[in-house]
Amino acid sequence: MKAKEFIAKRQFKWSLILIALIVGLLMSMIFALTIGSTPIHPFVIAKILLSKIVNLTKDWPGYFESIVIGVRLPRILLGALVGAALGIAGCSMQGMFRNPMASPYVTGIASGSAFGASLVIALGLGWGWVGPSAFIFSVSTAFLVYFIAKTRGKIPVGTLLLTGIAISLFFSALVSFTQYVAGERQLRQIVFWLMGGLWASNWNKVLSSFPLILLGSIGISFFSRDLNLLLTGEESALDLGVGVENVRKMVLVLASLITASAVAACGIIGFVGLIIPHIMRILVGPDHRILLPSSFLGGAIFLIWTDTLARRIIAPTELPVGIITAILGVPFFLFLLRKRKRQIGF
Repeated sequence: MKAKEFIAKRQFKWSLILIALIVGLLMSMIFALTIGSTPIHPFVIAKILLSKIVNLTKDWPGYFESIVIGVRLPRILLGALVGAALGIAGCSMQGMFRNPMASPYVTGIASGSAFGASLVIALGLGWGWVGPSAFIFSVSTAFLVYFIAKTRGKIPVGTLLLTGIAISLFFSALVSFTQYVAGERQLRQIVFWLMGGLWASNWNKVLSSFPLILLGSIGISFFSRDLNLLLTGEESALDLGVGVENVRKMVLVLASLITASAVAACGIIGFVGLIIPHIMRILVGPDHRILLPSSFLGGAIFLIWTDTLARRIIAPTELPVGIITAILGVPFFLFLLRKRKRQIGF
């Protein structure tokens, strides 16, 4: 009976946490929609959104609808999707590697996508090809790292990380080369893309990113129990019936796909996948059954707020959101590094 009560209490607590995060996400979106060069009251925002579902008398200026539906809403939704993708991908990577310093970019995805985007910009093929090229190079890099690191059907964690570092450095060199040979205009565009930003958001990006990020995140959630068992060690997980190598393969593929989708949509936005899983772990605990969805929602909330700050901090000019996440993320990373050094006795 006590076991049943404990499970019931835990499920109730988890439900409250998820409801609070969902409400927080919706409130963050509504608040972000009101912020801009043209302030719009939250009640007007709500009425504009409801008018797309039910017939309402339009007692607001026509251009309000264009601003909310055409400009701000796709940007906020894309920011939520990208933040959610990086949050859950970082959480799954940290669980898979049993390393709190792991992030979605450990397999060289960021550098591969950066080269894909830089190559298209340098060749002057047009912005329409930047996203697809970044995605193709992201996924290709992830699989390249996977196959190089694979040894006798297994993926040693240390080998995978070292391979990811080596491939990242290789693509970083290629990015530097494209910057060197690019013209002044193309160089500026490459630098802006590498900073990571949501200024080029539109409904096409939202609709193309949504299926991969949602389905990939649901897929990762199916491995929450296996990730919990991996925390006890590989041998213990094997004894409990976990196919360690198969779990690693699937989690790596799914995390790489959703990270590639996020990077292709808005460039490289760092530290979200490092910060959010740690904050959520403090709030909800280490159980991946609640930690994965919490990191998904927490990442969405975090990126909405950081992008809102990026839009307003030096208005009317806006900063790339990647700069804001880096400013917040570097001190957090150093804190984690210091904490880890204390744990291992240095």
